[in-house]
Amino acid sequence: MSNSIQSVLVETRVFPPPQDFAKQANVSGAAGYQALLDEADQNPEGFWGRMARENLQWTKPFTQVLDESRAPFYRWFGDGELNVSANCLDANLKNGNANKIAIIFEADGGEVKKVTYQQLHDLVCKFANGLKSLGYKHGDRSIIYLPMSIEAVVAMQACARLGITHSVVFGGFSSKSLHERITDVGASLVITADEQMRGGKAIPLKPAVDEAIAMGGCEAVRHCIVYKRTGGKIAWDAKRDIWMSDLADKQSPVCEPVAVNAEHPLFILYTSGSTGKPKGVQHSSGGYLLWAKLTMQWTFDAKPSDIFWCTADVGWVTGHTYITYGPLAAGMTQIVFEGVPTYPDAGRFWKMIQDHKVTTFYTAPTAIRSLIKASEANAAHHPKSYDLSSLRLLGSVGEPINPEAWMWYHTNVGGERCPIVDTWWQTETGGHMITPLPGATPLKPGSCTTRLPGITAAIVDETGGDVEPGHGGFLVIKRPWPSMIRNIWGDPDRFEKSYFPSELRGYYLAGDGAQCDKDGCFWIMGRIDDVLNVSGHRLGTMEVESALVAHELVAEAAVVGRPDDTTGEAVVAFVVLKRSRPEGDEATAIGKQLRDWVAKEIGPIAKPKEIRFGDNLPKTRSGKIMRRLLRVVAKGEQVTQDVSTLENPAILDQLSKPV
Repeated sequence: MSNSIQSVLVETRVFPPPQDFAKQANVSGAAGYQALLDEADQNPEGFWGRMARENLQWTKPFTQVLDESRAPFYRWFGDGELNVSANCLDANLKNGNANKIAIIFEADGGEVKKVTYQQLHDLVCKFANGLKSLGYKHGDRSIIYLPMSIEAVVAMQACARLGITHSVVFGGFSSKSLHERITDVGASLVITADEQMRGGKAIPLKPAVDEAIAMGGCEAVRHCIVYKRTGGKIAWDAKRDIWMSDLADKQSPVCEPVAVNAEHPLFILYTSGSTGKPKGVQHSSGGYLLWAKLTMQWTFDAKPSDIFWCTADVGWVTGHTYITYGPLAAGMTQIVFEGVPTYPDAGRFWKMIQDHKVTTFYTAPTAIRSLIKASEANAAHHPKSYDLSSLRLLGSVGEPINPEAWMWYHTNVGGERCPIVDTWWQTETGGHMITPLPGATPLKPGSCTTRLPGITAAIVDETGGDVEPGHGGFLVIKRPWPSMIRNIWGDPDRFEKSYFPSELRGYYLAGDGAQCDKDGCFWIMGRIDDVLNVSGHRLGTMEVESALVAHELVAEAAVVGRPDDTTGEAVVAFVVLKRSRPEGDEATAIGKQLRDWVAKEIGPIAKPKEIRFGDNLPKTRSGKIMRRLLRVVAKGEQVTQDVSTLENPAILDQLSKPV
């Protein structure tokens, strides 16, 4: 692990919670927030026990809140039993939400389909009964490889209803990635689609499943259930393959939920490690669902009248917690969308907010930055060309948001009236950990602000000792919490070494460098391995990126380090401008301008040694910038890693040319 980060961009702009918002908020004002903090800090088990009893329906009540006897393999509510699907669906039928719209689905081509809680319940039960008819039961494991759809939510909920542990694989992953996950998790069932639609194009899914199974080692897979999304031509194995509609349509719409232990693995979700094969992050049923529901109520101030829209894909943890489970457990109406934000044009997000009267909008900084560029290129696609008056709350997820992108979001999308919840969390944490509460927390552009009740976040040094405000270090969580990762599937040693290193006193190590300012606000500075050491000075890549994006010419930037004989490490910046990509002398001139700007904003030590301009940055289809590939490009090496998950692999060639 590297040493601490020593500096952060100074941010003096502060936005208090709007008075009208605070008055109606689920957690209102500083006093409301402090009361929850105090209860959780002074009596953690009492706090979590109360939350679990008040927010979840248990078929067998728990008597023990936390079992620490095998730390860090913690058990929460370990003698209790419940069913996650029943808490999401049956609970809404009982409380009067049966005829409330649960999901508004908008397809890639703009077609809209709506389902009520009763209809969603029936779809889930019919599919679950279909799975039962094939012999699938509690303890089995499934791979779900589906496009964004109501059917994806149905498949996940049906697995939860039967106690089948699911592992969702993002539809952009290759057959090799799929094979790794099928074999590692030991899946006996695969649920997929013939094709998915993305930007007006049909992209095959089932052929990747066929290829993965053909690689060998997948003998446990007995059935492949296929959702007919496009009707595109696919190969068919009559012994293994079944159409989803053929399996489910004639089944009964009543399926009793299977009660499972609170610690039963609800899902395993694979996330890339800095080295080695992907890690299967294992999550529980009870603790995970509790936090999914609580963070909906706290972070998103969930109200019965809300139309909630999280733009993530269910292939990522954001789509698990804030599409498939959290909003349904909270009884909300939500948007699920298929496609990309720029098709049929770059105004799609704003048109959807306008058409569906969205009140809460949760998206990624990458999407925001790309739409800034698009809206400045064409005024017709600017948010101000649409009626966004229904919005009352905005959110950001996936990576730290640059202060200037935050300000654009606040002004142009939120109309300067909507709080922005900038949420820090991870696949491993299950839900939000550090985030503003919109009715209680003063906002600082670029900061995820303060910890949620019950989350003992802190900044420490290499020995686990607390560091002073304004000094950088490692972000840790000092005490366990209910939605935390339970294990790395099949690899407990890696779990302990990765997340609970002994040199940090057994605290949970997030893997992020961060610092806390004098007001107690957290600033995430990037992954520990994204901390640069330039001539002995520690620089967070996020710090340099924020400085670059604050320049009026820059739409987006990604910063990595590369070895340098003189300085140890050199800063390499990949930059997308708000205008066309410069070349030749013009590129040299703009490059110098940006270097000087970074020197002025942070200091001469932070000046990029190289700036490379591109039409875009290499991103996964979920919008995540692939910085590990940029590190390879910056070193002048050949990219040999799998790039099948990239939206735009050709961009790597363009970015390989320095200015």
